[in-house]
Amino acid sequence: MEEGEGSVDKVPTSDTKAQSSAESVKATRRVTKPSVSSSLKASSSTTAPTLKKIESKTVSDAVKVKPTLRKPNLDQSNTTSNAIRRNSTGSVQDKQVPVKKTISSVSSTKEPMRRSLPEPRRSSLPSPAGKPSVRASSSETKSVTTSPVVRTPKTVGSSVKPSSSLTSSSRVSSTSIDSTGSSTLRKSISKLTSSTARSSAVSSGSKSGSLSSSRERTSTSSSQRKATTADVRVSRLIMLPHVETKVGDDVRLDLRGHRIRSLKAHGLNLSPNLEFVYLRDNLLSSLDGIEILKRVKVLDLSFNDFKGLDFEPLEACKALQQLYLAGNQITSLTTLPVLPSLEFLSVAQNKLKSLSMASQPRLQVLAASKNKVSTLKGFPFLPALEHLRLEENPILEMAHVEAASILLVGPTLKKFNDRDLSPKEITLSKHYPAHAAICIAEGWELSSSKQAVESTFNFLVEQWKDQFPAGYMLKEASIDQPSEEDACNCHFIFTKDSIINNDDAELILNYQWFIGNTTLSNFTAITDATSEVYWPKHDDVGKFLKVECTPVLGDTVYSPIFAISSRVSPGTRCPKVLKLEVRGELVEGNTITGHQEVAWCGATPSKSISSWLRRKWNSSPVVIVGAENEEYELSLEDVDSCLVYMYTPVTEEGTKGEPQYAITDYIKPAPPSVNNVQIIGDIVEGNTISGVGVYFGGKEGPSKFEWLRENRDTPDFDLVLTGTTEYCLTKEDVGSRLAFVYLPVNFEGQEGKSASTVSSVVKRAPPKVIHLKIIGDLKEGSKVTVTANVTGAVESLSRVQWFKTFSSILDGENGLEPVTSKFAKAFRIPLGAVGCYIVAKFTPVNTDGDTGEPAYVISDRSVETLPPNINFLSISGDYVEGGTLTASYGYIGGHEGKSIYNWYLHEVETDPGIMIPEVWGCLQYNVTKDAIGKFISFTCTPLRDDGIVGESRTCMGQERVQPGSPRLLSLKVVGKAVEGTTLYVNKQYWGGEEGVSVFRWFRTNSDGMQMEVAEATTSSYMLSVDDIGLFLSVSCEPVRKDWARGPIVLSEQIGPISPGPPTCQSLEFNGAMVEGGILTFTASYSGGVKGACLFEWFRVKDNGLKEKIHASDHLDLTLKDVGGCIEIVYTPVREDGVKGIPKSIVSSPIAPADPTGVKLKIPDCCENTVVVPVKSYFGGQEGDGKYIWYRASYLLTASDLIDISDAREGVTICGKTLTYTPLLVDVGSYLALFWVPTRADGKSGEPLVSVCNNPVSPGFPVVSKVSVKALSLSSYSGYGEYFGGYEGSSIYSWYRETSEGATVLIDGASSKTYEVTDSDYNCRLLFGYTPVRSDSVVGELKMSEPTDVILPELPRIETLALTGKPIEGEVLTAIEVIPKSTAQQHVWQKYKSHVRYQWYVSSEMGDKDFELIQSQSSCSYKLRFDDIGCRFKCECVVTDSFGRCSEPAYVETTLVSPGIPKIEKMEIEGRGYHTNLYVIRGNYSGGKEGKSKIQWLRSMVGSPDLISIPGETGRMYEANVDDVGYRLVAIYTPIREDGVEGYPVSASTEPITVEPDVHKEVKQKLDLGSVKFEALCDKDRSSKKVLGTGSLERRVLEANRKRVKVVKPGSKTSFTTTELRGTYAPPFHVEIFGNDQHRLRIVVDSDNEVDLMVQTRHLRDVIVLVIRGFAQKFNSTSLNSLLKIDA
Repeated sequence: MEEGEGSVDKVPTSDTKAQSSAESVKATRRVTKPSVSSSLKASSSTTAPTLKKIESKTVSDAVKVKPTLRKPNLDQSNTTSNAIRRNSTGSVQDKQVPVKKTISSVSSTKEPMRRSLPEPRRSSLPSPAGKPSVRASSSETKSVTTSPVVRTPKTVGSSVKPSSSLTSSSRVSSTSIDSTGSSTLRKSISKLTSSTARSSAVSSGSKSGSLSSSRERTSTSSSQRKATTADVRVSRLIMLPHVETKVGDDVRLDLRGHRIRSLKAHGLNLSPNLEFVYLRDNLLSSLDGIEILKRVKVLDLSFNDFKGLDFEPLEACKALQQLYLAGNQITSLTTLPVLPSLEFLSVAQNKLKSLSMASQPRLQVLAASKNKVSTLKGFPFLPALEHLRLEENPILEMAHVEAASILLVGPTLKKFNDRDLSPKEITLSKHYPAHAAICIAEGWELSSSKQAVESTFNFLVEQWKDQFPAGYMLKEASIDQPSEEDACNCHFIFTKDSIINNDDAELILNYQWFIGNTTLSNFTAITDATSEVYWPKHDDVGKFLKVECTPVLGDTVYSPIFAISSRVSPGTRCPKVLKLEVRGELVEGNTITGHQEVAWCGATPSKSISSWLRRKWNSSPVVIVGAENEEYELSLEDVDSCLVYMYTPVTEEGTKGEPQYAITDYIKPAPPSVNNVQIIGDIVEGNTISGVGVYFGGKEGPSKFEWLRENRDTPDFDLVLTGTTEYCLTKEDVGSRLAFVYLPVNFEGQEGKSASTVSSVVKRAPPKVIHLKIIGDLKEGSKVTVTANVTGAVESLSRVQWFKTFSSILDGENGLEPVTSKFAKAFRIPLGAVGCYIVAKFTPVNTDGDTGEPAYVISDRSVETLPPNINFLSISGDYVEGGTLTASYGYIGGHEGKSIYNWYLHEVETDPGIMIPEVWGCLQYNVTKDAIGKFISFTCTPLRDDGIVGESRTCMGQERVQPGSPRLLSLKVVGKAVEGTTLYVNKQYWGGEEGVSVFRWFRTNSDGMQMEVAEATTSSYMLSVDDIGLFLSVSCEPVRKDWARGPIVLSEQIGPISPGPPTCQSLEFNGAMVEGGILTFTASYSGGVKGACLFEWFRVKDNGLKEKIHASDHLDLTLKDVGGCIEIVYTPVREDGVKGIPKSIVSSPIAPADPTGVKLKIPDCCENTVVVPVKSYFGGQEGDGKYIWYRASYLLTASDLIDISDAREGVTICGKTLTYTPLLVDVGSYLALFWVPTRADGKSGEPLVSVCNNPVSPGFPVVSKVSVKALSLSSYSGYGEYFGGYEGSSIYSWYRETSEGATVLIDGASSKTYEVTDSDYNCRLLFGYTPVRSDSVVGELKMSEPTDVILPELPRIETLALTGKPIEGEVLTAIEVIPKSTAQQHVWQKYKSHVRYQWYVSSEMGDKDFELIQSQSSCSYKLRFDDIGCRFKCECVVTDSFGRCSEPAYVETTLVSPGIPKIEKMEIEGRGYHTNLYVIRGNYSGGKEGKSKIQWLRSMVGSPDLISIPGETGRMYEANVDDVGYRLVAIYTPIREDGVEGYPVSASTEPITVEPDVHKEVKQKLDLGSVKFEALCDKDRSSKKVLGTGSLERRVLEANRKRVKVVKPGSKTSFTTTELRGTYAPPFHVEIFGNDQHRLRIVVDSDNEVDLMVQTRHLRDVIVLVIRGFAQKFNSTSLNSLLKIDA
């Protein structure tokens, strides 16, 4: 029988689903107790038959499920059905196993069977009735592993006795489920969880249901009869649904085996509400009518007569989740529509040749076993598929069909043919290109992975070839390995057939990039990604890229072709420069820009490093200071130089990429120009002015300058001066304007455009003044004048201004401050000029009004000041009380400071007087009452601002001060208008000293009648009862001390007068202040008619807090009042409701009553149960009373209770606390309690005695603190504390808890100790303790907590060693040493899982603080340059197969030293022409590089000799014409910073060829055979002279195939002469100069040679190559071969 499908008849109950979700418990027939294992508690939580694959696996392969587990309830009243039907899987049982056979372990399984179904989500359903197991919840939260089970009828649970009365009925009744449960059940049919569906959740070899031996026999006979039918009905590889029996009939339809021929048959009763429809074993051949099932979730159409089936009606079943079509004659699935909710599809045992169908977005399980599938062509896109079954199909004959399935499905596939995916096949699938899945789906046969790239390309080309443009063939279609934020290029290369002529049209390729999760997915177009390059984004990581290339030839657009990349990998976070160039015109003055294209590779861009270098001819590049931006403005210094743009990309994290450079051609000078031309200087007769301008355009030569004067008669300008930039203004220039013309000329003599400027009109020379002086006394108030000699002006018309300054040094008008606004030759020095210097500004003016240059003169000293003094002093004002006196004075003598003012009072004019302090420092004085009858004087003391005090002066008043007339300023009555209060007069008097003023009080009634109050003549008045309801006022006549009287004033009225408030006169307590007493009170009242007065009782505690009690007229004292005080608050209330002021009194502390015991009773007693007597106490706060418990062997009588405290036989004391817990010794005895009530203060009352009516009963036998203690690694002991009478023969048991949570009884383990066996590894032990009392009463079994997982000894590492030396570039490898003990050798051999390594590096140079190296987790580590000077530490941890880790072992290195300096991957970059720049590239290692040596050499092709190039020792070398035909060789000797040399390394170029433009011109001239060149010759060949155009003469160079000569051309005064002539015979040669690109030397022999100069390097190279070409017969290598010229 094939693996993967069940073949045993099953009882289709809901219990079947439970076994499919947790089939990890070992099946056993014989149990000791009727309990259900934890693996059967999910029986009511699933809706589809989910059976798991049973295999022997470790814990790590377990599937974690958390179902709500319940014990199934089996109905044993079912009877056998007459018709024997196929089981729920449609399988036939092959072999019957005796019922009594016990499966003792996993190893006893011989023929494992599996069945694969999707595992639905579990939902909580009501638990059927039944007794829970001992460990009922052990598997609810634990992982479930699988184990093989033999093909026997499965019991309900591993520990449930099988029912002998179960029949072969297709259903077993179970607990019904209400509508809510049904709804929950329906919802649970959903997609697989990630943790379940991806492991062993979709297969199982166990069977559900509880079957008897008679059931097995019936099933066997049924299967044998079925086996005689056609083979089409054999379904051992078919998965069929479990029939849902717990839902209502309104959503379920079960018509299996009713020979139905049409879905529209009468009585079928299909309705839209149906969700579970079972129609298998019928005669259906069409799906017409199925569209009514809008809500169907499970549809079983297995074993019908479907053939060429049209699946389109299923399109209406949008909610369909499980579809069963097994056992039909279906030949194709192409018409199967997209079912958005479909998760499970079974098409086993049909006639399918392929699996071509529409994409099913949620399909997780596809069962297509036992068909005729021979190809994977047309395989659909199934993004959620996790399990694919293709058993017994021809396709399995194809090699590596599992790898092909992995490619087609993608990473979601977890199982193939009911087995976990083979690691070998997974690895193999990774070796195929990304587009292999599309090729397989289109019919490509899987080939070797080594040939897959070429084979799939040829397969696609064969499909596309008819779509290509005529004459074109595809040579390549690929995509680079994509990486995050790195350039990813696509490559589509077409080759053209030379026979086809379509040159008129150019083949254009259009691109479009797409992104997708899998290769068969619907790729999504990427917006604006239409070029050959695409930069993957961060969101693209882990996805596939696809490029569609559309060829366009002329107006014809052809069908697109495509290429698919591998998955986008995360970026390296190290940026790199892809392209670097310099943009802009290389002309002086222009701005050029460095433009770079950078791949940031997932890093965050930051400000990168840019720099510009200048390289002069034949010299090394020099950094341009300050040029650190991408833009650079070309200057004069850059002319005739190359610029090197260096760029280093930098990320925000600080990572630097490899620096790159770009080199420009030589910078050309700009045409000469000039701007900003202007004339500098004063345009005044006699001055010299200058013409200036800013030159631009290379090096300036002999520029030309002209001065022109404006012609007064014509608008023209006349030339007056040339060749100079300066001009002196003369008398002729006055009144005219001058023009300056600047004609720029560069060093080569090229003229630019001239620029000019015009001055203002030249002015006449202005008037002048000399001998300017200041005459006069420089003191405050003095008059000074100015004198001067004036020329060219009239003195009377001239202007003089006066200034002051604090500085003695004159600096123009800086710091000058005008002291007068008038123009005058004389002025008086004001006070503001004191301390300053006087400055006179003299401006000469002629008769025409023209002003000359002003002249300045400053005084020789500063202005002095006079001493402070008072000019005059006076007092004005009225000398009367209340009058105001004002003092006035005049001050001279510099700046006044704060002068001193004082006022004095004098009895007579001659006395010194008394100072009035209130007006000190004031110029005004308001006369007060104190000054009446006295004289007043004012004294002023002048004070200058520099602190100098002058002489004081005093002014005396003319008369004495008179008093004012008496009067009242204000008058009012103050006080409350309430009976019994006193009113007062508040007044303000003025007018001398007050005498005895007159007061009178008046009453005014409501009618306005006013009456004087008799005998009320003072300033106060007490209100009486006669004033109630009336208004009161007062009058006052002011009287001065000298009896002068003022006017009478009447105040405003106050009132009406109201009566007084109610008042409590006295308040006292009545009654005893003792607990249990009653308190009352007595209060007296006054204040009108008494109303309903208020009173409140308060309890005052010791801490002062008050607690309100109640508001009755008396208070009953209770225990709460003891120790505290009682307060009563009485509020008097008048008849009209007005309340008076509350009055309160507080009692003394309340005393407690005598202690008394009111009640005492003992309830029935039981062992170990606390006995709490029922008692009642009175008499203050109860204290610690006296309690004595007695144990009596007999029931005490009334007489015994009287003297129970006396010693008597059979009575013993057993306790002295309020409560008592009977012990084992008390069982069967009577208990009595003796109680002496005691108050908190220690006072005792009369004792009470009580006895229980029944003896103490024993407790129920129980055991507690059940635990397991490890005696050793292999021995454990169980413990527990017994309680409940005297212990009898208690029962001990041991259990094993597996990793799946199942608890299994260990046979034969019935003692308190247990020895571990091999079966206990990776399990936990539990100790069971069943207490038994001596009278055989059995208690409840108690189990200990599980022990830790039983595991063997932990592997250890004895030592850790390193191979390799701590030198840069070396590889350190960690090697662990295993202990030699037998146990450790066994553990390492049998249980070692893997070894983990971790490397650490010291945080600083030589430091011993180590930091983790994140990416280094292998046993080896290669030392780098950055590691020099650091220490390294390796940590090694061993993990066994149980997931445990050993103690880490460490090994450290010494300081890492630098390696031998060396250069790797050295190469020379350059284009290969003789005009290009060549640069050495290489990777240096071996410490920090010092001054390494570089030498450039030439090597002739085919010759081992090397020719050194003098002076070329830099990293860059610019080739020249001498290098043509040679290979350039660079020898690089690496030298470390400390001077240690490494081995030299060399690299060479290809032979240097002639630059194409030069090559073309040389070839043309050689073909002519005779040529002439114009050149220049230096007349003065002194090496110290600077070469200039003035020392060069023209020459003509003639050359042909025989000779060469240099001719000096003739002139008007001389004839043509030949300076050099000769043939090409040795030692003839042509030399060039490395430091000058324009020079060459022709040497005929030692006596005949000439140096020539040409304008450009290009011309020089042409001349040299042409001459060498003519002289080629004397060369070792023909120039024709170098130039590739046909001989």
